[in-house]
Amino acid sequence: MDELKAGCGRPMSPGAVITDSGVNFSIYSADASKITLCLFERDDSELPFCTFDLDSEKNRTGNIWHIFVYGLKEGALYLYKADGEYNPPKGLRYNYHKYLFDPYAKAFTKGSVFRSYNNLMKSGLAGVQEGELINLSDFPKCVVTDDSFDWEGDRPLNYPLEKCIIYETHLKGFTASKSSELEPAVAGTYAGFTKKIDYLKKLGITSVELLPVFEFDENENGNVNPKTGESLVNYWGYSTIGFFAPKTSYASDKSPGGSVREFKQMVKELHKAGIEVILDVVYNHTAEGNEHGYTFEWRGLQNDVYYQLPVNEKQYYMNFSGCGNTFNCNNPIVSDFILSSLRYWVLEMHVDGFRFDLASILTRAQNGAPINDMPCLTEAISLDPVLAHTKIIAEPWDCGGLYQLGGFPAGDKNRWSEWNGRFRDDIRRFIRGDEDTATAAATRVAGSSDCYNHSGKKVTASINFITAHDGFTLNDLVSYNYKHNEENGEDNRDGSDDNLSYNHGFEGECSNSKINALRLRKIKNFLIYLFVSQGVPMMLGGDEMLRTQNGNNNAYCQDNDLSWIDWGLVQKNAGLVRFTSGLIKLRKAHEIFTRTRFFLGSSDKGTIPEINWYDMNAKNPDWSKQKRFLAFKLNGNPSVNDIHDNDFYIATNTDIYDLTITLPSLADDKKWYLVADSSFESPEDIMDEGQEELLNEQRRYVLISGATVILMSK
Repeated sequence: MDELKAGCGRPMSPGAVITDSGVNFSIYSADASKITLCLFERDDSELPFCTFDLDSEKNRTGNIWHIFVYGLKEGALYLYKADGEYNPPKGLRYNYHKYLFDPYAKAFTKGSVFRSYNNLMKSGLAGVQEGELINLSDFPKCVVTDDSFDWEGDRPLNYPLEKCIIYETHLKGFTASKSSELEPAVAGTYAGFTKKIDYLKKLGITSVELLPVFEFDENENGNVNPKTGESLVNYWGYSTIGFFAPKTSYASDKSPGGSVREFKQMVKELHKAGIEVILDVVYNHTAEGNEHGYTFEWRGLQNDVYYQLPVNEKQYYMNFSGCGNTFNCNNPIVSDFILSSLRYWVLEMHVDGFRFDLASILTRAQNGAPINDMPCLTEAISLDPVLAHTKIIAEPWDCGGLYQLGGFPAGDKNRWSEWNGRFRDDIRRFIRGDEDTATAAATRVAGSSDCYNHSGKKVTASINFITAHDGFTLNDLVSYNYKHNEENGEDNRDGSDDNLSYNHGFEGECSNSKINALRLRKIKNFLIYLFVSQGVPMMLGGDEMLRTQNGNNNAYCQDNDLSWIDWGLVQKNAGLVRFTSGLIKLRKAHEIFTRTRFFLGSSDKGTIPEINWYDMNAKNPDWSKQKRFLAFKLNGNPSVNDIHDNDFYIATNTDIYDLTITLPSLADDKKWYLVADSSFESPEDIMDEGQEELLNEQRRYVLISGATVILMSK
């Protein structure tokens, strides 16, 4: 390669920025005494072919180090080295022997950070000679990328939250299985995901929420499957090493920067189909771990800025994430880094929103204390002009005990929505058949006003879910009393023991037709409550086709058929797929299910409540006696609501006995029509629009044990 020439560069946009004449590199480090830029010819290069030592007089402005390399183009590969004081008690961990990633890198080459470090650096700083650490053939390199892409006019879709149906799934696991019938090179990739867009569109979802796709290293998990002897991995990806880079191994295009182009193409195709892209993002910690962890980038550039460290023991790390360290989110340098990352994914990658893992960490001060009376990062995110129409969803708790459901610090009170864990738990208890849970379930159906209405938030603050990636699938929720995580290599200690599940008489898969029918009925009940409740529904990908993880409720390490979507289930369980799609169509067709404000006890326009609650005799319920029955009517009369819709009556019997219930009366000679009954077999379990069945005039309905019915007025 021709000899490269370098200039001083400028402290322009952080990272590697392409210009007509070369590439400008800039990187932050306040206490480094020396920064070296290392350039590589290939992804498997063992040594850099060219290095540039940055002069602290010419190549530094403030705390930004910068250099311009003439003639360098897209696809160039690079790493950094940083020298300085190694003094952990002061919070400084510089080590010039270690190659560092650019925190602003937009793509990485293939390779394994952890395998490289395990092989080359496991002995740590003491006694390590530079000559022992020069083999970088399996070590990822940062890639200089060009942001240009033909978007064909595409922009984020920005659907109103109340109109959204969110489908949470794993990018790779969605198509990795042989059952996807995709070519091996495409299966489990961004390109593979686009091959299944038609399925998502037919199902009716509006928004896919992808588990982490920011660059991470699967090989950080050192456990072994005790049954098979196979090495386990980090499959979920909650361990970021690149906050600007889509994961390289998820791309079928293996050329440098191919992951960026392929991700953009996937987003564009999803948008063409009318489907949003929401990313699950992990800004609460990084893959560098605790004081015994590794140095990839942040620790080697400015450890005491990027991480929360105890004031008097800076050799250690505060750990509110449960993963060894806590990102110092409310340090101005780190806040700016996070905001820059979010803006990049919106502006350059066109994503529609973010779900923030352990988001309460974003509200902790630099000393780890919760911020209650001053601006914090979550306020900056909610008020950021670039992110103004982007969906922002919080997991409103962390592993340090900070639980902020209903009170997540927002800045703009209607910008943040929250994963509603109380919806999950209360609906699980009610459908399971627990006594005295109808009142709590009613509160969740009505939008969880106890959590959100007091603070003036909208109903859309509540992201309703029954299942998510973390925990049982819907099938396993009705098939197991206990978790079965033995294959995770942690002696079944990992994962929650509080699942609010019920196996209905047999642990796991069984051949008893009565048990299976009851399980299916309960699954349909869960789905009904998910889609008729006020708030924003989020379903776990595969629940509509009865996906199972064989009782594993923490499959974070299972990159195999246990976690992947089995596409054969679509045909095998076509009835449930149809039922789910029918419920989604019902929700979309009737704005009475997609309100933005909470119900009023009685309308300003009259005395008729917007929602009525009933006992089995169609009378006002005595809530102290509502053991295992819940019924309500949604009034679609425009004189009551600001909407014009049908009335809906929904009733659930979670008792072991069948009930003959009385239906509420209707005005204006309207009659009740049957929309769905979870006890019926497909296709009678849900009616197509316009095909609803007229009920007789007796105002009686037999609601069998464990069933839910939906009626509509006409």
